[in-house]
Amino acid sequence: MKLTYRLAALAVLIATPLPAVAATIEAVMYKNPQCSCCEAYAAYLEQNGFKVDIKSVNNLSQISSDAGVPADLEGCHTLMVDGYVVDGLVPVDVVKKLLTERPAITGITLAGMPTGAPGMGGDKAGTWTIYAFTKDGKAPTVYATE
Repeated sequence: MKLTYRLAALAVLIATPLPAVAATIEAVMYKNPQCSCCEAYAAYLEQNGFKVDIKSVNNLSQISSDAGVPADLEGCHTLMVDGYVVDGLVPVDVVKKLLTERPAITGITLAGMPTGAPGMGGDKAGTWTIYAFTKDGKAPTVYATE
């Protein structure tokens, strides 16, 4: 009787799926040495499942340009993650949407440093437009609004 109970308990244990453990998302952030909001943004990403390697550089505009970010849409840092470019303080849910959907684009950007964005202080005012861009010379398109 005890053996039957143990076998039944073992069968239930084996049949019960284990909770999925989300893999850490590796990213590299290029930022100006004097920018502190970028470090706050990296901490925000790390609180949401990312591992961010921060590289302070003195040629961020060149890195952004080489990555395909339109000059008028540059943010305060350039993040390389899983084959995509994420420029600026893009909310993590939009970054994860990008990584899940895997569209045929080079990356996404939230231009400037909007108040209330992840890594910035203050309260959000208005809607943020996150643009998708490619390296083929086509005009950026709206990827998401927040």
